[in-house]
Amino acid sequence: GQPRLVLHPSRLSRDRQLAPVPHGSTDSPGFLSWRTPQRMFIWIREDPEALVVWVESVEDKQALIESEPATFSTTAHYDGQAIVLVDLGAVDVAEATELIIESWRLRAPKRAVKDRDASPP
Repeated sequence: GQPRLVLHPSRLSRDRQLAPVPHGSTDSPGFLSWRTPQRMFIWIREDPEALVVWVESVEDKQALIESEPATFSTTAHYDGQAIVLVDLGAVDVAEATELIIESWRLRAPKRAVKDRDASPP
C-alpha cells in the first residue's frame, strides 16, 4: 500500500500533491489554512493535530467517524457542522488527496469547480 502520512504542517503547505486544487495558504494564529478566494476549505489543527476538512453533511461526518474512529474524529467545537478531523498519521497520500479535493469542491465557487472539472488531469 501507499506510505502513511507523517507530516509536519509546514511540509503539507509545500506539498503540491496534497494541494491538488487552486488555493492560497495562510498562517493564521495557531494554525495553517488553505483558502478558496472566499473561504477556508482545509486547515491544520494543532490540538489534537489533525487535518480539518468539510464533508457533504453532518450525517456523512458521523458515518466517517463511526466507520473509522482511529482516522476521523470531531470536537464539541464542530458539533452540528459538516466538518471532520482527520488524523494525518492514519491516512495515505491518496486518501488525504481525496478528502482535500472533496472539501475544496464543497467550499469553492461553483465556477471554479466547473473549470477544474473541465480541465485535463
